[in-house]
Amino acid sequence: MRTRIKICGLRTPQDVAAAVACGADDIGLVFFAKSPRHLTLDEAAALALTVPVGVRKVALTVDATDEDLSALVSRVPVDLLQLHGTETPARVADIRAQFGVPVMKAIGIADASDLAQLDPYMAVCEEVLVDAKPPKHADLPGGNGLSFDWRLLEGRQWSVPWMLAGGLRPSNVAEAIRLTGARQVDVSSGVERDPGEKDPDMIRDFCAAVRGT
Repeated sequence: MRTRIKICGLRTPQDVAAAVACGADDIGLVFFAKSPRHLTLDEAAALALTVPVGVRKVALTVDATDEDLSALVSRVPVDLLQLHGTETPARVADIRAQFGVPVMKAIGIADASDLAQLDPYMAVCEEVLVDAKPPKHADLPGGNGLSFDWRLLEGRQWSVPWMLAGGLRPSNVAEAIRLTGARQVDVSSGVERDPGEKDPDMIRDFCAAVRGT
């Protein structure tokens, strides 16, 4: 079964072109002002027009209000909302019902005790993204280049599709897939030369490493 690749935090048409040329299945657009990958709605709407049909456009938000989400989905043609904040299962279910866009909830993992969070979210959304839990007081909920012990996910049964994130890069993504059985992987800082600046060669190497599995 082919592993899906999501390249997150794209900011320019050149970023999109590089990701698509290398076989990315999902394009991540970040709507979080503290992130170096943040886009305005106008920037994102223009960038979305450069994404070919068949490549999924994913909007990453962090504890967005109803007003924020309404403006986003009315201006930017996204296919999936990635909720990367402290949204409760009830809030996730409400967003899904209100906006009619499939939802993927990001869950931060540091150790085995964090795994209990997964089941309540899998009951209310289409997909979950399993990421490394950010350090205390970190400005960013993701995209920090951190990983967690992938062996925590070995042999786990999933009731919805899931995506692996957190510290993935060209040199380790094949091992991460081998250990976890992930059929979807997400990368952002792992293919950047500087925060927010994607490197087309690193994107190519990442995609090649995934396809090699």
